[in-house]
Amino acid sequence: MASELLILIPIAFIAGAINAAVGGGGLISMPMFYSTLPHFTPAQIMGIDKFSSVMGHLMSIRQFATRLRLPWRLMLPTALAAITGAYIGIRMLDFMPSSWMRPVIIVVLAIMVAYTWFRPSFGSQDTSQEPTQNDLIKGAVLGLVIGFYDGFIGPGTGSFLLFLFVRFFHFDFLRATACAKVVNFGTNSATLLFLIPAGLINYGLAFPLGIAAICGSIVGTQLALKGGNYWIRRLFLILAVTLLIKLIWETLQH
Repeated sequence: MASELLILIPIAFIAGAINAAVGGGGLISMPMFYSTLPHFTPAQIMGIDKFSSVMGHLMSIRQFATRLRLPWRLMLPTALAAITGAYIGIRMLDFMPSSWMRPVIIVVLAIMVAYTWFRPSFGSQDTSQEPTQNDLIKGAVLGLVIGFYDGFIGPGTGSFLLFLFVRFFHFDFLRATACAKVVNFGTNSATLLFLIPAGLINYGLAFPLGIAAICGSIVGTQLALKGGNYWIRRLFLILAVTLLIKLIWETLQH
């Protein structure tokens, strides 16, 4: 286990930094977990990834909350709806493979990338208002959908949340990435509620990798706060394009 930790601790640190800054750290951590831990089941690998992600998200939420004004009135119902969506998504895995949704996700992701690319001002300024009742309903619906995606498919949830918060609630990229952490924390926690009672968490790996994710989260949050919207927008595009290529490749392989 010591040799695996030597490889995976730096990976968890990098994934934690990316998760804190823009989301999508799972695009790095999950492939490395699979290649380094070939004797682990997919559920065990998911457990390690979710456990470390939750620890990292807690730290990034704490850091963002001390520096930014977060709309908790909007975030809490959105997060609760996302937890419900994640539960439904996890249960759906028993009835159908997640691969059937890939073509739909590819189209949606391509639209997101094009929309952001061709609108340089997108997410550059925070023009949000106090959340209305309509915003709360909108947030609950978006939370339910994204939560379902996280439970059913997983990678890239943070990037989708980031885009949706900018598009529908008019946050800038910095505030949107902070809000995304709250919802993503909820969906990851919902997954752990299934994995922990089933004994699918290897704590000998999960705790050290969680500490590495916390350290990475501190670095990623500081980079986001200092780099601001300009830096987050570009990193978002890089992560979104990477996810798009990954999904297209997996679809062609099947």
